[in-house]
Amino acid sequence: MPTDLTTTIPAPSPTTTHVLPSPFTYSQPAPVLLTQGAEALVYKTHFLDPSTPAILKFRPSKAYRHPTLDARLTKQRVLAEARVLVKLGGVGAEGDGLCEVNVPGVLGLEWDVGRKVKGAEGAVRVRRTQGQEQGPSQRRGQSVEERVKEEEGGQKGAWILMEFVEGRSVKESLRGVDAYVKRRGEATSQEETARMNEEVKSLMRRIGRAVGAMHSRGGVVHGDLTSSNVMVRPRAGKGLNGHAEQRHEEESSSISCPDLKGEIVLIDFGLATQSIQDEDRAVDLYVLERAFGSTHPRQEDWFDAEVLQHQDGYRGSFKGANVVLKRLEEVRMRGRKRSMIG
Repeated sequence: MPTDLTTTIPAPSPTTTHVLPSPFTYSQPAPVLLTQGAEALVYKTHFLDPSTPAILKFRPSKAYRHPTLDARLTKQRVLAEARVLVKLGGVGAEGDGLCEVNVPGVLGLEWDVGRKVKGAEGAVRVRRTQGQEQGPSQRRGQSVEERVKEEEGGQKGAWILMEFVEGRSVKESLRGVDAYVKRRGEATSQEETARMNEEVKSLMRRIGRAVGAMHSRGGVVHGDLTSSNVMVRPRAGKGLNGHAEQRHEEESSSISCPDLKGEIVLIDFGLATQSIQDEDRAVDLYVLERAFGSTHPRQEDWFDAEVLQHQDGYRGSFKGANVVLKRLEEVRMRGRKRSMIG
């Protein structure tokens, strides 16, 4: 399920009809819907304290699927994503940090919202009876018993709560660079152009290194590698406020260029699998390559040299890169044939 978990928060969708699962139903401030995909809804909320932002990925039940199949698939997918995140979170933690994989930390999950947890129902019922939890249903004039029955019996699905990643997506960053170059036009000096190009190439190498570490040391294939699912997190000390101020300056000034320095963080592992097959790794790289070609045509010609072949990129972070890159050539040929046939 492709998503873009950036700090650019779109307006909440007024058409969503899904009711958030407990305990997020009554959280204050209320979660903000960031994006809605085919499989899940992504909200910005908080963890324990309003000052600690978090991302809630809620997979509601699908009415078109058989209930038993739906419950099984939902549970498998949310648990698989959590396992991948926990596994990748430990990659490079004890090493030199050069081949670590940065991913959002898992804060909590529930694989079946409708399941009954022993002792939980009574506690929830007591809080609602005492008026400690208020919800939209109470404002509709429903009694406490009616609300409890509706909320405990009508919710199905699963959710995973993850660390909120500060920064902006690679897609947003590169588009910001392109917009800056377009605004400046001929006023951009050769030295400034060279500096910007080197920063973009450095960013692409870091992306290749992160993907290589995920494939080799993590043993994980992402399944949906796009520039929207790769974040650039500000360096320690800059923080979200500093980054937000920088973005405000970029929007209000015609001579500001986005800062491409920072850690690479991979997000949205809803389609990820644990695999060590070279074919799967090659397909992962092919998806990323095609995404760059369609979304970032200005940087497309640098992709192979910087992301894949550079020693500071994929090749340098993965000892088995030669085999994977050779397999990538075969995947490209199959893709070209498919494009020609239609």
